Amino acid sequence: MTTEAPLTSTSASPTARQVWTRARGIALALVVLLAGAVAIAVVRSDARHGELDPRSADPGGSRAVAELLADRGVDTRVVTTLDEAATAAGPDTTLLVAAPDLLTPAQQTRLHAAFADSGGRTVLVASGSASVERLAPGVTADPATSLNSTLAPDCALPAARRAGTADTGGVRYTTTHLGADACYPSERLATLLRLPDEKGNGDTIALGAPDILLNDRLDKQGNASLALQLLGSRPHLAWYLPSLSDTSASGTDDERSFFDLLPSGWLWGTLQLFVAAALAALWRARRLGPLVPEKLPVAIRASETAEGRARLYRKTDARDRAADALRSTTRTRLAPLVGVPVTQAHTPEALLPALSAHLHGAGQDQHALLFGPPPSDDAALIALADRLDALEREVRRP
Repeated sequence: MTTEAPLTSTSASPTARQVWTRARGIALALVVLLAGAVAIAVVRSDARHGELDPRSADPGGSRAVAELLADRGVDTRVVTTLDEAATAAGPDTTLLVAAPDLLTPAQQTRLHAAFADSGGRTVLVASGSASVERLAPGVTADPATSLNSTLAPDCALPAARRAGTADTGGVRYTTTHLGADACYPSERLATLLRLPDEKGNGDTIALGAPDILLNDRLDKQGNASLALQLLGSRPHLAWYLPSLSDTSASGTDDERSFFDLLPSGWLWGTLQLFVAAALAALWRARRLGPLVPEKLPVAIRASETAEGRARLYRKTDARDRAADALRSTTRTRLAPLVGVPVTQAHTPEALLPALSAHLHGAGQDQHALLFGPPPSDDAALIALADRLDALEREVRRP
């Protein structure tokens, strides 16, 4: 009477509980990261509400400077579209562009054409390299911003000299205009540029930072004086706040690809993610350790293994592999019988002479039998197996 061994699972797949145990740390980190991102977005969105808006009384708004200008007879009008800004440009108007970098290249070109010969004043607030070269040709924004926010005027511009030190430190500019007023330098690069028009009495001012216009910074240094002088030279002030609802931004010339919409540092960020993933894979691979043998739940007879391998050889017509296996096994068994080390069993020069000395009679071509080409069909393979078996029996015969 035989008893069957109990069936045991040999699956190496982890269970759901094991998967959760391994992944819960990563899941917790993702949840914390997501919560932090939401919290930061909420805080920043609240802090930036109404930024540079002359109607906003928030710390980042500009209602205070608008009220001071109103006391001096300057009326402030908020415009949110390019058409309104272009129409407002004129000799008796100061046009303030609050966020020039938000404008598309086509909008920047059109806006510059509107105010270039208007005879008025245009103030570009924190205009970076994405916009200043179109809105103020001949001006270049330096990639490195000013390290100090409070700077001394150090120029002959009357408005800057009367205001004294102010919080203009931000974007730094260089220009090719010989008649430009370069004020509030930071490491010899100006953070306020005044470019007089070649025709008329108009001018363009590039202001490196918006701090002198903010409610919470207006009473610091000479910010209020500088802001009132820059924006109060004309009786009208058009305060341009670019809006996403402006239909002029949807022109065919400004269609951008998906990669154009990504932040400038996305390439380095992606590279860092790949490096982190490679390090994590290396870390997890080291935890697996070396391979260890595993006891099988059942014992398989050698004959079954041989038959299974033979069926595989037959299914793939691998007669060459089957013949090599038969010849190699025969040579390995014959070598000790004829006094040849097993390490030289597969060397014809060592095995064949010793084998010929133990054979009775002339025999057959042992080289073709033990080291010959693979059989051409199944019948030849069977015949090879029979001849190898006969050879081994003959050598073993006393």
